[in-house]
Amino acid sequence: MNMLLRTVAAAAITASLTTVALAETTELNFGIISTESQQNLKTTWEPFLAAMEEETGIKVNAFFASDYAGVIEGMRFDKVQVAWYGNKSAMEAVDRADGEVFVQTVDVEGNPGYWSLLVTHVDSPLNSLEDVIKCDQTLNFGMGDPNSTSGFLVPMTFIFAQNGIDPKQCFKTMTNANHETNLLAAVNKQVDVATNNTENLRRLETTNPEAAAKVKIIWQSPLIPSDPIVWNKNLDQATKDKLLAFFVSYGRMGTPEEVEKARGILTALGWAPFRPSSDAQLYPIRIMELTKEQFQVEADESLSAEDKAAKLKELTDQKAEYEALMAKVPQA
Repeated sequence: MNMLLRTVAAAAITASLTTVALAETTELNFGIISTESQQNLKTTWEPFLAAMEEETGIKVNAFFASDYAGVIEGMRFDKVQVAWYGNKSAMEAVDRADGEVFVQTVDVEGNPGYWSLLVTHVDSPLNSLEDVIKCDQTLNFGMGDPNSTSGFLVPMTFIFAQNGIDPKQCFKTMTNANHETNLLAAVNKQVDVATNNTENLRRLETTNPEAAAKVKIIWQSPLIPSDPIVWNKNLDQATKDKLLAFFVSYGRMGTPEEVEKARGILTALGWAPFRPSSDAQLYPIRIMELTKEQFQVEADESLSAEDKAAKLKELTDQKAEYEALMAKVPQA
């Protein structure tokens, strides 16, 4: 694998030296989705973005927004040229903002991905998913950003759609917030239960172990692929080559001291060195989205039997196409 990465990096560097681009990028904005407060994100991301700027020779500015949609729309209107997304928001960026996945994050502990969670306070009487979906409208529920994979799409698919439940009819209140806000709301008993993920909880265990000790996990999802890094595919090729070379070599190539420093910066982000990827990593997310839509159509009493059957067939056909494509993707 290391040899492959070295080959990719060397090829990208060579291409960047030989590609002639009339409008080569000299400055870009890097979008960072709002999983937690901007100040916390700045602290962990600034050293990485500084390294990217130094290695590529391109001025790199951090781009923050109040929600995931802000980064997606930023890429759509060329205010963001490269971004870190979750899989659901990356899918939206690919479909709506000329985005293209080019590398994938790798979990610092070597996990093949991460997991969505339902969390509550350690003293809560809630102990299982069944306790949450009794739907007697007594619970205050913290849902994630609508463009979040682990905070929204996964629970909507595997908790609510799969059980034929409309969450808006299930709880006393339901609010949308980022991962950090939802986690602290559960810790402080401002909500009875909230969505989260294993990466964000691990970060809280490092930054605020006292708060993390007050968290109880009551549900864990199937595995979610690690987060993608996405560029706008309209970037000039020389810039793409420089970015690819940087990402696949960062934390792998250089002097022992340089590698150690890079690994430390990645560890602060919760990651090991990146690996090459493509839009193919979104196939499972597309299948998940279509599965959610199937459950919603099946539960929609406003549709006639004919319309429902037609819509379900359309979704089933689309799902089969992505399942076929996913089966052709080589396994790492």
